Amino acid sequence: MGLPGIDETIESISASGKSKSRLPVDVLLASSFLAGAYIAFGAFLAVMASAGAPWPQGIPGLQKLLYAAVFPVGMVYVIIAGAELFTGNCMFLTVALFRREIRLRDLLRNWFLVWIGNFAGGIAVAYLFGRLGGVLMTEPWMGYVYSLARGKCSLPFSEAFWRGVGANWMGCLAVWMAMKGTTIVDKAIAGQLPIMTFVTLGLENSIANMFTISACLFAVGPTSQVTWKVFLLNNLLPVTMGNIVGGAFFVGGIYLFISRRKEQAQRAVYQKPIDERNRKFKVDSAE
Repeated sequence: MGLPGIDETIESISASGKSKSRLPVDVLLASSFLAGAYIAFGAFLAVMASAGAPWPQGIPGLQKLLYAAVFPVGMVYVIIAGAELFTGNCMFLTVALFRREIRLRDLLRNWFLVWIGNFAGGIAVAYLFGRLGGVLMTEPWMGYVYSLARGKCSLPFSEAFWRGVGANWMGCLAVWMAMKGTTIVDKAIAGQLPIMTFVTLGLENSIANMFTISACLFAVGPTSQVTWKVFLLNNLLPVTMGNIVGGAFFVGGIYLFISRRKEQAQRAVYQKPIDERNRKFKVDSAE
């Protein structure tokens, strides 16, 4: 049995977007809390696995690769267990909106509530286990999470935005591919590869940053370069904006465009012989 085609995938995504738009507030908040926590656990695992020295000085990407190799488990949890993730919903609800399955206010309601719930989940994991559990309160993890947060908060607004675009292009590609899978293994592999790609490249995911930078603020405390204000305005704002563009345009929007143009081309192919027969009939009738 072959993989579902683009039209079938669009139909599934649109139906999911419509369903998500109708969820009650309490369900959205609870489910999005879980999604934020799952992504946080993946980022947490990546920090624990890749921190420390020495790493080969001539191969700086090796540490990034190990970080990226384990980071996607959070996305796999979301895909397999099921939960409301803001970055994925940037694709789901955009497709449903463009297909006129939902209204703009339905999309904005979902995005806002899910973003809040994801933030709560990420902060909860950072505080409960990183701070209260003491996991990030010793070296090398305290210093490592600070270096990660400092780098993220030091990005210029435009760089953070475009890194956000790239991250959710890959993030929604992972969801798109997972929807074509028929088994848990299929979906897990599909969720792994694009996420591993954007993490290795150093692109920015708003939901993961809700954990990483909050964990630094809880473990290390505010510094001259990492504060709650800097986090929210210099990183989370542009990265969230970029994530919306990456998921809504580069995955949902482009694939929907391709699907519609293919449908139009197929209609034209079928319509041409009919038009030719009609013209021939008119000519014969005139004679």
